[in-house]
Amino acid sequence: MTDLFASAGLDEGAPQPLADRLRPQSLEDVVGQDHLLGADGSLMRMLEAGRLGSIILWGPPGVGKTTIARLLADRSDLAFEAISAVFSGVKEMRAVFDRAEARRATGQGTLLFVDEIHRFNRAQQDGFLPFVESGVVTLVGATTENPSFEINGALLSRCSVLTLKRLDGMAMDHLLERAEAVEGRALPLEGDARAALIAMADGDGRYLLNLAEQVFTLAGPGETLDGDGLAAALQKRAPAYDKDRDGHFNLISALHKSVRGSDPDAALYWFARMLEGGEDPLYLARRLVRMASEDIGLADPTALMITSEAARAYERLGSPEGELSLAQAVIHLATAPKSNAAYVAYKAARRSARESGSLSPPKHILNAPTQLMKDEGYGQGYAYDHDAEEGFSGQDYFPDGMERQAFYAPKGEGREGPIAERLERWAALRRRARGRG
Repeated sequence: MTDLFASAGLDEGAPQPLADRLRPQSLEDVVGQDHLLGADGSLMRMLEAGRLGSIILWGPPGVGKTTIARLLADRSDLAFEAISAVFSGVKEMRAVFDRAEARRATGQGTLLFVDEIHRFNRAQQDGFLPFVESGVVTLVGATTENPSFEINGALLSRCSVLTLKRLDGMAMDHLLERAEAVEGRALPLEGDARAALIAMADGDGRYLLNLAEQVFTLAGPGETLDGDGLAAALQKRAPAYDKDRDGHFNLISALHKSVRGSDPDAALYWFARMLEGGEDPLYLARRLVRMASEDIGLADPTALMITSEAARAYERLGSPEGELSLAQAVIHLATAPKSNAAYVAYKAARRSARESGSLSPPKHILNAPTQLMKDEGYGQGYAYDHDAEEGFSGQDYFPDGMERQAFYAPKGEGREGPIAERLERWAALRRRARGRG
């Protein structure tokens, strides 16, 4: 740890935060990432084969990305260099590459750790390529954002992406046990307060240890905190949620698929998660209106009315009163019969419209407000459906020269059942009108 203190202008005897004192000293000490660092973990297999290549560590905050990078350097006998995309520019990068090239001349490699690598622009990311390709550095980038969207394709193709998991309850409890061992005493918590402390950290191990340090400090001699006391002493962390990035798209996808999967409880959970994360309720309202047409459709036509009214109610009431109307709409959508038949029909019709060009409607269904148009045959032979048997003439309404198309195929769920029956009856009448049966 000497380099950490030196870089901060401190000596090794300076006080350390609990999270730094508990920083793992070996890869085996890292918790919650057994899929990478366990006996059969992909990262361990790379090390055992002596083939550590450039990698991108993708995961939420506080799960060990920086620690793993430093320990990889130790395990691979590589010099460790670290830069941050937030604080480093061209000058710092050039200096790092110069030092790495000098080490290479003496036979030592360099592991370059780039924190927040997604914050470098495309041109800056391209600057790593020649040094990665030539082996001057082994790049380990850390990002909380989806590399598919945030990392330059050329750089990404030269790296393995390893996903780190959010720490689960067992891993978090293990960290608290380590904290208690270092402090030489149990956390002054009682009842459900320990579980509440873990929940507050929301899968972030570093934040959990910072909270634990506050608990050790805040509790007086012989004092213990229950759940209410803990909540009063510590401020709950806001859920991790970027309204314009990966978290946003992941959660709206989870909400939409829960509705489609007819699970009102899961749908309400993801709806609430987005609200707690600060999502604009009107964005959610618009998405619900879309779901009403895409996934419920004519199986329950009232779904579109209910979602539209819920959006209007929120516009009138605002938060928090209006959010209940949106929650009601979520439940209605999730419990409604489902059909994407209207959505499928719409896409098929759009595709056919693109492919068919500028075909004109048949003249018999065109209006003829002038004599010239009448002379041209506009409106001739039109059959008024209300005067026809069963209110159905069976005429052709597609363009001349275009075969009849079938876009809408009702699923038979909910109110689409009777619609399917009517369409079948009309198809039979149409065939009869054309002398086909």
